[in-house]
Amino acid sequence: MGPESEELSAASKLEDDVNFYQTVNPDVAKLFHIDPKVKCPALVLLKKEAEKLSHFNGNFTKSAIAEFVFANKLPLVTTFTRDSAPLIFESPIKKQLLLFATANDSEKVVPAFQEAAKSFKGKIIFVYVEMDNEEIGRPVSDYFGVTGDAPKVLAYTGNDDARKFILDGEVTLDKVKAFGEDFLEDKVKPFFKSDPIPESNDEDVKIVVGDNFDEIVMDESKDVLLEIYAPWCGHCQALEPTYNKLAKHLRGIESLVIAKMDGTTNEHHRAKSDGFPTLLFFPAGNKSSDPITVDTDRTVVALYKFLKKHASIPFKLQKPASASKAEGSDAKESDESSSPVI
Repeated sequence: MGPESEELSAASKLEDDVNFYQTVNPDVAKLFHIDPKVKCPALVLLKKEAEKLSHFNGNFTKSAIAEFVFANKLPLVTTFTRDSAPLIFESPIKKQLLLFATANDSEKVVPAFQEAAKSFKGKIIFVYVEMDNEEIGRPVSDYFGVTGDAPKVLAYTGNDDARKFILDGEVTLDKVKAFGEDFLEDKVKPFFKSDPIPESNDEDVKIVVGDNFDEIVMDESKDVLLEIYAPWCGHCQALEPTYNKLAKHLRGIESLVIAKMDGTTNEHHRAKSDGFPTLLFFPAGNKSSDPITVDTDRTVVALYKFLKKHASIPFKLQKPASASKAEGSDAKESDESSSPVI
């Protein structure tokens, strides 16, 4: 037992799901086309998948061996199944490239996708989703907002960040490799599931969709209150009259936007909800920070007071002219103590 054996043994303790073996038999080396007289020690990784054999060419140290095993132990392309899902989403490798294709199209595009995966071992997990598999593939496609039957490649930053990016055009080796490189270097534009942008958006409560989220919610000159709702949600339906009344009272405040977004058909990585409805407040001039979760009573007065407290741009409700004349100068109240009339 020499120092190389000790390094191999130490590396083996870092991997619970890979079996480690060692031998001094030259006949075993010949099975892998290794000349023990030329290369000793030699290390190979065996898998059942398309890439059955990977040769180690680094320094024979615990860290180098562990890094080699980590980068090569997964299949080049993992087919998405119930069994493989935990391996994909719980992997230390967070970034993923997912190929969505029907069973008939897979023969045309999987080989190029698989070849591209060789350039990203240990950096990106490559996943194939069979779109026309009703039990697994279709729900996964719906979750990621992938529609139609044409093959598509989508990049995903993992559940913690949950940003998505779409490869434009056909699925070819060169395009997938270039897309993967841009993905690693943060050079690609995020893709968000989105309803069509409304042709008009003049109501008191502005409609936000995935494709106009940045324009409306991330506008640094506006304080924005956003409701994320679901059409089928009873609590959302109960909140709607209150939310509409609040927006009506505040319609004249140019610096303040009251908005809502259907969270079942739209998404944005800055709009995360744990349930419906979720109310998030995005202060003006501070859109790079996480939004403030609105944790107050769902009444017009409580929501108004929340906005008064947290708005970056102070605002003041204008009373109707007729009411102001009738009250007289002695009856005026300060805006700090006033609330909308319910």
